Amino acid sequence: MKTHLVVIAILNLFIATSFAQTAQTIQTPQPKPLYWDDVQVIKKYDGMFAPPVHPVLFTGSSSIRKWDDVQYTFAEYSALNRGIGGAVTNNIIYYLNDLVFKYQPKQIVLYVGENDLMDKVSTVDSVYNRTMKLYQAIRAKMPEVPILYIGMKPSPSREKFMPMEVDFNARIKNFLASEKNTVFVDVYPLMLNDGKLRPELYVGDKLHMTKLGYAVWEKAVRPYLIK
Repeated sequence: MKTHLVVIAILNLFIATSFAQTAQTIQTPQPKPLYWDDVQVIKKYDGMFAPPVHPVLFTGSSSIRKWDDVQYTFAEYSALNRGIGGAVTNNIIYYLNDLVFKYQPKQIVLYVGENDLMDKVSTVDSVYNRTMKLYQAIRAKMPEVPILYIGMKPSPSREKFMPMEVDFNARIKNFLASEKNTVFVDVYPLMLNDGKLRPELYVGDKLHMTKLGYAVWEKAVRPYLIK
């Protein structure tokens, strides 16, 4: 009788263990956070090519990411590009450790927020609030590091959002004016001619910039960079 009970107990244990292993095997894997793979590529690149020590760090969305010669354009400032194409403000907040803090930059050049307006839900208020969270997150770890914030640019493909961009720029400019070690660079009027968009500053998608567009940014940003 005892032998019979032992056999049953072992059988039940085997069934339970098999079920647990099966359930673990078929468990749906957790999805990766947005831009996870992009960040892993950056980490691998850092492992192959040592980034400059205490760089002027450019980060943000695709307007930074596609500024692909920034490290050569601003070589005398030890510039480093760590932009993520398509990113919104919350993405940059999420990856601050990987994109900003680990490099211990002597200055941060930031452009992000334009993509936030494209989700059909965000308002100027909500994008402004996210920008405040990003700024506060940076300041919590780097209270003294100079920040150069590039205001939203006008884009032909997003012309209907231009009033919102102007409103946002005015608000963030006003806020940063009272903050220490910050500079607001207003590229918006520089990319217009008598209030009209300049098509020559944009590639075919009418969103991202040509070399002429980046030349406008370079001229606007350079006077504020730190050697």
